[in-house]
Amino acid sequence: MDVYRSRPRVGHIQFLNCLPLYWGLARTGTLLDMELTKDTPEKLSERLVQGDLDIAPITLVEFLRNADDLVAFPDLAVGCDGPVMSCVIVSQVPLEQLDGARVALGSTSRTSVRLAQLLLAEQYGVRPDYYTCPPDLGLMMQEADAAVLIGDAALRASLHDAPRLGLSVHDLGEMWKEWTGLPFVFAVWAARKDYLEREPVLVREIHEAFLASRDVSLEEVVKVAEQAARWEAFDAELLQRYFTTLDFRFGPDQLAGVREFARRTGADTGYDADVTVELLKAAAAPDR
Repeated sequence: MDVYRSRPRVGHIQFLNCLPLYWGLARTGTLLDMELTKDTPEKLSERLVQGDLDIAPITLVEFLRNADDLVAFPDLAVGCDGPVMSCVIVSQVPLEQLDGARVALGSTSRTSVRLAQLLLAEQYGVRPDYYTCPPDLGLMMQEADAAVLIGDAALRASLHDAPRLGLSVHDLGEMWKEWTGLPFVFAVWAARKDYLEREPVLVREIHEAFLASRDVSLEEVVKVAEQAARWEAFDAELLQRYFTTLDFRFGPDQLAGVREFARRTGADTGYDADVTVELLKAAAAPDR
């Protein structure tokens, strides 16, 4: 493998929630300077960890598990500070009745799944029987009492399918905020440490390009929503609300949320919360 690539290998999540982070790149032509790979959060996380990508979004759980090999970009994440709209539990019964019940996991993000399991266990005292399946709400509800969905599938399920089927929708971001009072971070953007050592200037330029893309997208969010509505099953007004509900920051408040999530799940997932969160802090330092 040629380690001195002319273009960095960069990952892109194929969900609407990441559109504001990439829309500006396409507008300025910066995307031409990248070898872009589109995939699910889970697949992109795996490829970054394995070294098949140089820079990519990575789910929080996988970042914490592999923080020795990665450096997170400051002030860049996908999260929420309250409702998130696209990470939900859809249920046929009250959540406190899910102990031992079948719960379908249609999510491709380990962080969202872990958050749902944590909330159900700690807030509602239930231990469901979890299983994975494709994110089709109608099929899920034929075999399960509840389902965990993220991304575009969650938007479709919560806004279109669940009301039609008479199902209740529980927003994971809102549940976390009510429980802890903190924001939640679902994914961060990270570079491999070996790539950062080889190409520090290029990594900084890519980081700055993503920040600029986010800022211009949010400044022109009406235009972003209108363009996205042309090929999505959601109208521009809803997409504008969605893009401005999401939290793309990664600062002190978000780090506090990461620390709390790591503290509550560290014993179960095998990572050292204190060590990994300190690495996150170092990555987010202003002088990096």
